[in-house]
Amino acid sequence: MVRTFAGKDCNEITLNALRIMTGFLMMPHGAQKLFGALGREAVPLASLPGVAGVLEFFGGLAILLGFYTRPVAFVLSGLMAAAYWLAHGTKAFWPILNQGELAALYCFVFLYLAAKGGGDWSIDGCMGKSG
Repeated sequence: MVRTFAGKDCNEITLNALRIMTGFLMMPHGAQKLFGALGREAVPLASLPGVAGVLEFFGGLAILLGFYTRPVAFVLSGLMAAAYWLAHGTKAFWPILNQGELAALYCFVFLYLAAKGGGDWSIDGCMGKSG
């Protein structure tokens, strides 16, 4: 049985909400690194944090809009896995102790979006590539 809300499939609504909020929440991480916004100094663009900032900001924007969701989400999932192991995983085993919960969660949310696609309410959906 398909659950609906206002005539829409609830699974489709929640997929789009997850995609939009994940992209929206990823962009400030890149903005901090690229533009020195939100209480952090900008980093050199030709550095590992600079490359991460480009991927976080522009990848987050692409995810927010649902533009090439699958490949962008796959790249961002890898970025978050690398961030976890480079910045957190060497400190302690448990993510709660190494402060890596956010990177781990982003990694798996992006992996889900890479598998599921952008949904109907996305640029991909408008181009017929939502699923």
